[in-house]
Amino acid sequence: MRVVTQHTLGDPSVLELTEAARPEPGPGQVLIRTGAIGVNPIDGHVRSGAMPTLGEPPFTVGWDVAGTVEVPGPGVSAFAPGDEVLGMLALPGAGSTYAEYVLASVNEIVRKPAGLTVEQAAGLPMAGLTAWQSLVGLARLRPGQRVLVHRAAGGVGHLAVQIAKARGARVTGTASAGKHGLLRRLGVDRPVDYRTEDFAEAGRFDVVFDLVGGEYGERSARALDPGGVLVSGYPQDTGVTAELVAELGIRHALTFVSPSAPDLARLAALVDEGRLTVHVDQVLPLAEAAKAHELVAAGSATGKLVLVP
Repeated sequence: MRVVTQHTLGDPSVLELTEAARPEPGPGQVLIRTGAIGVNPIDGHVRSGAMPTLGEPPFTVGWDVAGTVEVPGPGVSAFAPGDEVLGMLALPGAGSTYAEYVLASVNEIVRKPAGLTVEQAAGLPMAGLTAWQSLVGLARLRPGQRVLVHRAAGGVGHLAVQIAKARGARVTGTASAGKHGLLRRLGVDRPVDYRTEDFAEAGRFDVVFDLVGGEYGERSARALDPGGVLVSGYPQDTGVTAELVAELGIRHALTFVSPSAPDLARLAALVDEGRLTVHVDQVLPLAEAAKAHELVAAGSATGKLVLVP
């Protein structure tokens, strides 16, 4: 099979398209024939060594996958050959999804909703789980609450605003003006152009989902009412101190996404109900993984970038 691997840490040019033996599923695993692969910021962080999650190369990055079950492993009865599935695999271990065939645990995958293309399905797992686990798991979002989502047109952000709306929240989202049409179609009540407007002037909030970090963290904390929740989706640099949290009387939580078939099933249910979709910005061939990493690092993508084998 074809697989993208790397033998050294570095910029996107270290990614190489090579040949490898097709893996065989063990107990509790399935072999997936890859239909599409979601590209996420963590892929580039691990590739470069900024996040030493996988240690030293050689390794294959990638954690999101959508495709078709090829071979169920011993003891697997929940999935059969031909089932269309999606999942986020193995994190913080090696998901190794930049490949034509991928091994997945049955605890990491769910059936693909009929309402998503395979490319959309590949963009859902990590970004969707990040948004769900942040807003529902950490913030415990309730109907009627006022929510601010930063980078609301990005991979995680555009799913977060839809989840918040599905939970009955009133949503404000920051993005450049050219992306406000998309935000309104996704249900955002109040788009804010971060280039020309101060989000703090858009009102007070019960929950802020900060996908920027740094100085945005403190400003976001100060936009919360007492008792509100700031969820930092960029935990490396939250811009928030324990003293500030105590001063403002708010709660601060950090996002660390984890594989979860039950959470993926809840996201799939929202898709089936017509309340969640995935916006795919670009689809690139597996051989152009390096270009995909450059685009993600530039931070200008609307929604998700996806690779296809």
